[in-house]
Amino acid sequence: MKAVTRLILILGDQLDLQSAALKGFRRETDEIIMIESANEAQYVWSHKAKIALFLSAMRHFDKSLKDQKYPLTYIQESSLSIIEVLREQILQKKISHLVCIEPGEWRLKQSIEDLATELKIKLEILEDEHFYCSPQEFKKWVADKKEIRLEYFYRLMRKTHNILMDKDGNPEGGQWNFDQDNRKPYPKKGPGLIDAPKRFEPDEITQAVLGFVEKTYKNHPGSLESFNWAVTREQALEALQYFVEYRLRNFGMYQDAMWIDTPFGWHSIISSALNLKLLNPREVISAVLLAWKKDASLELSSIEGFIRQILGWREFVRGMYYLDMPQMALDNFYEHQRALPKWYWTGQTQMACMQDAVGQTLKYGYAHHIQRLMVTGNFALLAEILPSQVCDWYLAVYVDAIEWVELPNTAGMALFANGGRFTSKPYIASGAYIKRMSNYCGTCKYKPDIRFGESACPVTTLYWNFLIKHRTQFESSPRTRLMTANLKRISDSDQLAIQAHAQTILNNLDAL
Repeated sequence: MKAVTRLILILGDQLDLQSAALKGFRRETDEIIMIESANEAQYVWSHKAKIALFLSAMRHFDKSLKDQKYPLTYIQESSLSIIEVLREQILQKKISHLVCIEPGEWRLKQSIEDLATELKIKLEILEDEHFYCSPQEFKKWVADKKEIRLEYFYRLMRKTHNILMDKDGNPEGGQWNFDQDNRKPYPKKGPGLIDAPKRFEPDEITQAVLGFVEKTYKNHPGSLESFNWAVTREQALEALQYFVEYRLRNFGMYQDAMWIDTPFGWHSIISSALNLKLLNPREVISAVLLAWKKDASLELSSIEGFIRQILGWREFVRGMYYLDMPQMALDNFYEHQRALPKWYWTGQTQMACMQDAVGQTLKYGYAHHIQRLMVTGNFALLAEILPSQVCDWYLAVYVDAIEWVELPNTAGMALFANGGRFTSKPYIASGAYIKRMSNYCGTCKYKPDIRFGESACPVTTLYWNFLIKHRTQFESSPRTRLMTANLKRISDSDQLAIQAHAQTILNNLDAL
């Protein structure tokens, strides 16, 4: 029996055979460990589909490693935490050296560091080479900037990696950003025929996981009936190619559009594969650029809009996460304290927009970025919900949610909890925006153009109440001054009525 001295920890969101943790692997002294921990499904009340996705992807990756003859200890269905299992294994095998890729959750990184200190072993936390920009490089870019903004970081990434740049060093198409071209609602008659995402029939491993999750986590939110996520590297590549071939053409134009019973729109549905490291962002961007070169009918605005999500925003929020943790998780700029409404866990609300966005979230573990930002997130901000409760909900219910990506998006962008650390304004909107970008309002008992009263849209009432309450803050910035200027068109008596009705709504959020 060989003497293992170096233990390589591979976490459930690090399923990459090209991982830095496997480079220089020494079969004589090294061993890999992977751990299924019930604690990871329970520290937030995780969606059944999220639990199943992680477990199935981990078990498939376990098989891939064993097929390549890696020495591996795979701990299945443990009731212990990852740290408790690690402690047992390290003491039992007399490990002197623990190696892992930087965890995507601050709490886990801190716990691993504390364990290494406690057991007096060497700990090597390696950079995650999956990303274009390391936390150290991001910190250097931020330096002493007074304003940290995506646009300038995104331009740097484009230049540094020569992506969508012409031969003279200028952005393709003469501009950096085609965001204005990517905000169209679906036509009034609806989105028409949309190619459904690639389907993957559950194999024996996935079927076993689905059965286990349904039995073990039966009280957790969500459903497994529509489980259709890529759980292997091969499936992830198929999903990417399918998106590029059939769905990319309309992604840009309609990426912000919403429609009842249209959960996926023209979106790529590869974020979970990216975040599990089954896909590398470089190959995703390369596939999109290749398609653009081959197909002249693909609009540059659509290509740029998609690449901005991957090369720009995804890298940016990761940089912000490592830069600002652990404070980011504690931020509460507006000092909101209300509890998350119960219907965020059931979808049982009379608001059609929330009913659809939360309903599809519970069914699939998925909603696209505008549904998350401008429906569920917008309402949570306007309804003065405690940011930590909202962040826990997002982390729990979305299959692609790992804290490094979820927390900056939720606390920083949707909730403005850090007071605009990296956003120039709170992202709030009335029911009029939702009506413009969807068909939700047509079937709703509430009316988006009514500001107060029994038939008033709660989003609209709370929007105007929020502007009245924070008028001074909004008037102090040119980005938001026009929003409060509209208050001048509302009489003092109507503003008082809005505030009174808003208070009724805020005191009875569960009844909406």
